[in-house]
Order: sequence, then C-alpha cells, then structure tokens
Amino acid sequence: MHSPVNDKLQSLIYFEKSPNTSIYIQIAQQIINAIQRGYLTEGTALPGTRKFSDLLSINRNTAVAVYEELASQGWVDVIPNKGTFVLKPEKKTAAIKGTSQGLDKLKTYPETAGFPFQSSFHLASTEEFSIHKYVINDGKPDLRLHPTHQFSKWYSASMKRASLISKWNQTQDESYTTFSKELCNYLNATRGFHIKANNIVSTRSTEMSLYIVSQLLIKENDVVLVGDLSPYKSNMIFQQAGANIITIPVDAHGMDVDFIEKNFTKNSIRCVYVCAHRQYPTTVTLSAERRLKLLQLAKVYGFAIIEDDFDYDFQFDGSAMVPMASADGHGVVIYLGRLGQSFFPNFQIGFVVAPENIIQEAKNYLQILDKQGDLIQKQILTELIHEGEIHRLIKKNITVYKQRRDYLCACLETHFNKYATWQVPEGGLAVWLHFEPRISLVKLAEKTKKHNLFLPKTILYQNKNICAIRFGFGHLNEVEIEAVVTILKQSFEEVMHGIY
Repeated sequence: MHSPVNDKLQSLIYFEKSPNTSIYIQIAQQIINAIQRGYLTEGTALPGTRKFSDLLSINRNTAVAVYEELASQGWVDVIPNKGTFVLKPEKKTAAIKGTSQGLDKLKTYPETAGFPFQSSFHLASTEEFSIHKYVINDGKPDLRLHPTHQFSKWYSASMKRASLISKWNQTQDESYTTFSKELCNYLNATRGFHIKANNIVSTRSTEMSLYIVSQLLIKENDVVLVGDLSPYKSNMIFQQAGANIITIPVDAHGMDVDFIEKNFTKNSIRCVYVCAHRQYPTTVTLSAERRLKLLQLAKVYGFAIIEDDFDYDFQFDGSAMVPMASADGHGVVIYLGRLGQSFFPNFQIGFVVAPENIIQEAKNYLQILDKQGDLIQKQILTELIHEGEIHRLIKKNITVYKQRRDYLCACLETHFNKYATWQVPEGGLAVWLHFEPRISLVKLAEKTKKHNLFLPKTILYQNKNICAIRFGFGHLNEVEIEAVVTILKQSFEEVMHGIY
C-alpha cells in the first residue's frame, strides 16, 4: 500500500521532457514548492531512491540527482542508513501555510491577486491584435526599410568598444554625455534650435517623455487643453495624472488659439498640448500667426505649451516649419520629439527639450524609471549622427514614403472620388480620409475584416460632425496600397447599400 507521503508526491509532481529544464530539476522544484506550502512538513521521511524512482517511473540515477539537489539547497537532510528527511522550511524561507485541500492548485499559478490594489482605468490597453493579411494603422514607418545588415555591423562594432564597459560600470551618469552633445548639435542643425546639452534629455519614447512631463506639470484637476481631435495616448497620460482635459476646436489652420483667449483667463490653464507641425489625427499644420499668438498667450496667461513633434522627419514638400520651441524666448515651451523613426523600434528614442531646470527635474524622474537607458543604442546613434548617416537614411526613406503617399492619393482618386474628401499631406505617414455619405465606421471595420483587412478602433473617428479615418500608409508598399484601397471601397459600398 502507498504511504500518505507517496500519495502526496504522486499527486503533486508533474514533469515533462524539455530541452530547457532537466527532469531532476523540475521534480526538485516541485518538491521545494510542496515544502514551502506546508504539504511536506519538517521531519517527513521521503521514500528511498529505488521506491521514489518506481513511484514516478524515472531512472534511479535521476532520483538520486533529485535528492542531491534538494540536499545542496538545504531542503532535506540525507542521513546514511536512515533515509532522507525534510528540513525546516524556515531555514530557506518562510513557510507558506497550506491546507489539506486543493493540492491540485500547486500545479497552477493564481489567476488573481489575493490582496487589493489600485487598478488604472485610464491606462487600459488600446492595442488590438489581428491575423488579417492587411492592416491600416495610424501612420507607422515600414520596418522593412530598416537597414538590417548595416545595423548588425554597427551593433557588433559598438559591443566591442572598450569604453562601453566603463560606461556600464560607472556609478552615476555623466553630466552631459557625448550622445547628448551630438543630439543637441543635430537638433540645432535640423530644427533651428539654439540649445545646449543641459536643455535636453533622452527617453525610450515620446510616451515616456510625456509621462515624465505630466508628472512634473500636472496636479489633480489642473486644466489641460487639447484639440477636439487629439492623440488618444496623450489623453490617457493626462487623465492618469488627474488632469481636467478640455477640448478646443481644430480647423484647417490647426488649433483655434482665439478660442483660448475668449474662454479662459490668466492662471486658469496649466498647459496646452499641441501637435503644431502636423495635428494628430487630421495632419493640418498650425499656422504661423496662431503659433505666435499661442506663445504670447502662454506668457501672459502663465501656462506651459507641450509641443509634440512626433513626425518632424517625414517632410515631403518644401521645408518643414521649425518648431515653436525654436522661437521661445520666455521658457514656456516643452518640446517632445523622436529620433530614428526610420529604424527598427529598438533604435528609436524620444527626447525632451526644455529650460535647464525642467530638464534637471525630468532627469530625476528618469533615474528612477530608466537610469542607464540603452547604452549600445546611444553609442550607435551617436556615431550615426556624427557621421551624417541618420540624415542620409532619412532622405533615402523620404523618397520611398513620398512615392507611397502619391500612389495612395492616386488610388483614392480612382476609388473614392465620389465617397470621400482628403488633403494631400505635405508630410507625415497618414492621410485624413473624411467619408461622405456618412456610414457607420464600426460596421465598415466589421465588413473589412471579412475581406482580410483590419481597421483598428484607434484610427476611426466618428461623431455628429465627423466620419473619418486616419489612413496610415507608411508601412504599405504600392501593391499593398492598391489592395487595401480596393477592399476599403468594396466594404464601404457594401455598408452603404446594407449588404451583409
């Protein structure tokens, strides 16, 4: 007859052949788990190695290895000619009290926490996953254009640099790294800035940049002004910080700055969030007149301007309008940008440009969130900036994206000239496509799925005045653009005529 200990061992232990974890390790880990939970108590005699091997149908050498592993970690005491006995679990860690019921739960991990915690409604993920052949996003680059072979060489070279080890081992960050200085020089040359290294800090992404800035600026119920159509991620971050978000109109000239002057008073606004270069999602540019007035209002009313320049690099026609931050003489603008959007995501960074005292506070937050950052990434980007490689890659990719923009607009003219209006954007990787007649965009998305095209909810904009999508084209080549627009038109007509 089996002893109670043997019965417990059979019910608790499960293992499988795995290239990653040896069988004896799997078994030892589960016995340790059983001891921690109190199912095997101090002094319990474990079966001999022959009996143990028969019990689990394993080789005796494996059984010996299990006990040796347990003994080496101090979980059991092997006494010659007497047997193997469980030691006090307190000698390793505090015992986890177990009951005589629910031994099957030992093989699973709890689905929910056994304690209360604060959940975040505002930061709930908006990500949607799809297995469809085609996807329209909100304007992301094509990772297929990333120069993989070149980056492999640069990455390998950076890994071999002796200076990298000293940077990893340093106890604190240098005041102004070579990367900060190169990035500063690059921005001065490309964006018309006159900044020094103490005016900039780099982050993992613009979302991290905005999160840090929101922690610096916003207190509970502070008023934050955004466009009546604005990036959903930025709104999530402001809401999480406790802001009172108020929307203001956006028209063909960008955010309506006069609306601020007419409806708000001095010291009633904490900050204004604006995508001056290309408003998200409509792609319109804030006019020069409104930029100057917004800067004046910020000085008089005492609010900060958060200028999110998320796609400055993608300018196709003419010259890009320089950021408002380049004309800020009163320290009212916090500028958020990206570098390396033409590269694979691991090589992209975000950065914040602001007065020195703001940057210093931002660094205080950053040393908690991401003290060291990715040193190899910074090493590579430093060299790419210094050698002019980033500028060459951007110019090369802009040629491709401009061709794709023109091809998309030609396809829209062929298929949607009766059903939609749009403006050919001077830059960026998306087109604002406004449908007329208006239909249910939710139904449109359902219909396109049946034709192997996925429209995420985050690109759909519909209210009493708007029926539009932000059509990102950067990730699609010309063949894919043709297929996507064809499916979109077919689906649109099916919804319009009630075909299900």
